[in-house]
Amino acid sequence: MVDEAYARYAIDANEGTTYLATFRAIVRKYPHKLPGDILHDLVASAPGSEGKWFAAAKDAGLFELAVSLAKQGPTDPRTLTRAARDFGVSEPEFAMSCGLSSLHWMLAGYGYDIARADVLDAYAAVIRAGETLGIATTEINTRIQAQLRNHGADRSVVAEVLSHQLR
Repeated sequence: MVDEAYARYAIDANEGTTYLATFRAIVRKYPHKLPGDILHDLVASAPGSEGKWFAAAKDAGLFELAVSLAKQGPTDPRTLTRAARDFGVSEPEFAMSCGLSSLHWMLAGYGYDIARADVLDAYAAVIRAGETLGIATTEINTRIQAQLRNHGADRSVVAEVLSHQLR
């Protein structure tokens, strides 16, 4: 009976003001369901909004899923940068992926009113995560330069801001 109620009503009846709020409401109402299963159902219910569920996956500690969602669809660069900064020591691989994804979405034109400081914050978080992982700054810079080339972004604000760091 509970499973039927979940299948029929959980998503529609618990829509919150944010994707994260929706996820949390459903997790609270259906404690017998695994958070990962709930999140998969939510993602499937909103094709094209995969990146919007990033914060919910991160909040649930589903780091691999969070990274996958951030790569599948537009994700707010500042949200990704905060995750990169906050998890730089405890989950450095996750942090590295978040920081690089943040730069990716900035290059793709996502994010509201992206400023130079946003680019530098993302870069700094990637470098810190790399240090924790023992990855040389030159190797990280090479990855970022490849990202810039893949986006054809020689004149983007990201390329301009990072021009000194990437030398």
